[in-house]
Amino acid sequence: MAAVGVDVPGKRGDLAQIGPGCTWFNRDTGGAVGVSYTINTHVGLSGVYANTQPQSAVWKELPPVQGFPAVAYAGNNGGAVPEGFCQASIGLADSFSVDVSLTLGSSKRHTEDACSLITQIADMTVTTLKAKAGS
Repeated sequence: MAAVGVDVPGKRGDLAQIGPGCTWFNRDTGGAVGVSYTINTHVGLSGVYANTQPQSAVWKELPPVQGFPAVAYAGNNGGAVPEGFCQASIGLADSFSVDVSLTLGSSKRHTEDACSLITQIADMTVTTLKAKAGS
Protein backbone atom coordinates (compact mmCIF):
# COMPACT_ATOMS: atom_id res chain seq x y z
CA MET A 1 0.00 0.00 0.00
CA ALA A 2 3.04 2.23 -0.04
CA ALA A 3 2.18 3.11 -3.65
CA VAL A 4 -0.80 5.13 -2.42
CA GLY A 5 0.98 6.67 0.56
CA VAL A 6 -0.20 4.20 3.21
CA ASP A 7 2.67 2.07 4.51
CA VAL A 8 1.69 1.39 8.12
CA PRO A 9 0.29 -1.53 10.15
CA GLY A 10 -3.47 -2.03 10.06
CA LYS A 11 -5.79 -1.57 13.01
CA ARG A 12 -8.88 -3.70 13.57
CA GLY A 13 -12.12 -1.72 13.62
CA ASP A 14 -15.29 -3.82 13.47
CA LEU A 15 -18.71 -2.23 13.02
CA ALA A 16 -21.46 -4.23 14.74
CA GLN A 17 -24.12 -3.32 12.17
CA ILE A 18 -21.85 -4.06 9.17
CA GLY A 19 -19.13 -6.58 10.02
CA PRO A 20 -15.39 -6.90 10.61
CA GLY A 21 -13.00 -4.28 9.29
CA CYS A 22 -9.49 -2.85 9.34
CA THR A 23 -8.00 0.56 8.75
CA TRP A 24 -4.50 1.62 7.75
CA PHE A 25 -3.78 5.30 8.43
CA ASN A 26 -0.50 7.11 7.91
CA ARG A 27 -0.37 10.22 10.10
CA ASP A 28 2.59 11.63 8.18
CA THR A 29 1.02 11.50 4.69
CA GLY A 30 -2.69 11.56 5.55
CA GLY A 31 -3.13 8.43 3.42
CA ALA A 32 -5.60 5.80 4.54
CA VAL A 33 -7.12 2.52 3.42
CA GLY A 34 -10.18 0.95 4.99
CA VAL A 35 -11.61 -2.52 4.42
CA SER A 36 -14.89 -3.77 5.84
CA TYR A 37 -16.69 -7.02 5.23
CA THR A 38 -20.38 -6.28 4.88
CA ILE A 39 -21.83 -9.49 6.25
CA ASN A 40 -24.40 -8.39 8.81
CA THR A 41 -26.75 -6.51 6.45
CA HIS A 42 -27.24 -9.46 4.07
CA VAL A 43 -27.85 -7.18 1.06
CA GLY A 44 -24.61 -7.56 -0.91
CA LEU A 45 -23.88 -5.35 -3.89
CA SER A 46 -27.59 -4.89 -4.66
CA GLY A 47 -27.86 -2.88 -1.44
CA VAL A 48 -25.04 -0.60 -2.61
CA TYR A 49 -26.86 -0.03 -5.90
CA ALA A 50 -30.15 0.68 -4.12
CA ASN A 51 -28.84 2.84 -1.28
CA THR A 52 -25.53 4.36 -2.36
CA GLN A 53 -25.79 4.91 -6.12
CA PRO A 54 -28.63 7.49 -5.92
CA GLN A 55 -26.68 9.52 -3.35
CA SER A 56 -23.20 9.44 -4.97
CA ALA A 57 -21.61 12.30 -6.90
CA VAL A 58 -19.24 9.82 -8.60
CA TRP A 59 -20.40 6.33 -9.58
CA LYS A 60 -18.39 3.93 -11.76
CA GLU A 61 -19.01 0.31 -12.55
CA LEU A 62 -15.58 -1.29 -12.39
CA PRO A 63 -14.29 -4.24 -14.37
CA PRO A 64 -14.80 -7.43 -12.36
CA VAL A 65 -12.26 -7.89 -9.58
CA GLN A 66 -11.02 -11.47 -9.99
CA GLY A 67 -14.46 -12.38 -11.34
CA PHE A 68 -16.49 -10.45 -8.74
CA PRO A 69 -18.65 -7.46 -9.75
CA ALA A 70 -17.51 -4.12 -8.35
CA VAL A 71 -18.43 -0.44 -8.27
CA ALA A 72 -16.56 2.70 -7.18
CA TYR A 73 -18.18 5.78 -5.72
CA ALA A 74 -17.34 9.04 -3.97
CA GLY A 75 -18.98 12.16 -2.60
CA ASN A 76 -22.62 13.04 -2.15
CA ASN A 77 -24.95 14.04 -4.96
CA GLY A 78 -24.99 17.82 -5.17
CA GLY A 79 -21.90 18.14 -2.99
CA ALA A 80 -18.20 18.41 -3.60
CA VAL A 81 -16.27 15.23 -4.30
CA PRO A 82 -13.57 14.85 -1.64
CA GLU A 83 -10.17 15.23 -3.29
CA GLY A 84 -8.12 12.07 -3.21
CA PHE A 85 -10.91 9.87 -1.82
CA CYS A 86 -12.88 6.96 -3.27
CA GLN A 87 -14.74 3.89 -2.07
CA ALA A 88 -15.50 0.61 -3.82
CA SER A 89 -17.76 -2.32 -3.10
CA ILE A 90 -17.09 -5.81 -4.43
CA GLY A 91 -19.96 -8.29 -4.51
CA LEU A 92 -18.69 -11.58 -3.08
CA ALA A 93 -22.09 -13.29 -2.97
CA ASP A 94 -25.75 -12.26 -3.24
CA SER A 95 -25.83 -11.24 0.40
CA PHE A 96 -22.20 -10.31 1.15
CA SER A 97 -19.74 -7.71 -0.08
CA VAL A 98 -16.43 -6.19 0.85
CA ASP A 99 -16.04 -2.43 0.91
CA VAL A 100 -12.72 -0.68 0.47
CA SER A 101 -11.97 3.01 0.87
CA LEU A 102 -8.91 4.96 -0.15
CA THR A 103 -7.68 8.37 0.89
CA LEU A 104 -4.54 9.23 -1.03
CA GLY A 105 -1.48 10.45 0.84
CA SER A 106 -0.51 14.10 0.45
CA SER A 107 2.10 13.44 -2.26
CA LYS A 108 -0.48 11.60 -4.42
CA ARG A 109 -3.61 13.64 -3.70
CA HIS A 110 -3.11 16.20 -6.49
CA THR A 111 -1.57 13.87 -9.07
CA GLU A 112 -3.57 10.62 -8.87
CA ASP A 113 -7.26 9.69 -9.16
CA ALA A 114 -8.33 7.72 -6.10
CA CYS A 115 -11.17 6.01 -8.00
CA SER A 116 -8.67 4.73 -10.57
CA LEU A 117 -6.35 3.40 -7.86
CA ILE A 118 -9.13 1.82 -5.81
CA THR A 119 -9.09 -1.18 -8.17
CA GLN A 120 -5.58 -2.04 -6.92
CA ILE A 121 -6.76 -2.01 -3.32
CA ALA A 122 -9.84 -4.06 -4.26
CA ASP A 123 -7.68 -6.62 -6.06
CA MET A 124 -5.29 -6.90 -3.10
CA THR A 125 -8.27 -7.38 -0.78
CA VAL A 126 -9.81 -10.17 -2.88
CA THR A 127 -6.40 -11.86 -3.20
CA THR A 128 -6.07 -11.85 0.60
CA LEU A 129 -9.61 -13.17 1.06
CA LYS A 130 -9.01 -16.01 -1.40
CA ALA A 131 -5.72 -16.92 0.29
CA LYS A 132 -7.38 -16.98 3.73
CA ALA A 133 -10.25 -19.08 2.33
CA GLY A 134 -7.80 -21.51 0.75
CA SER A 135 -8.90 -21.08 -2.85
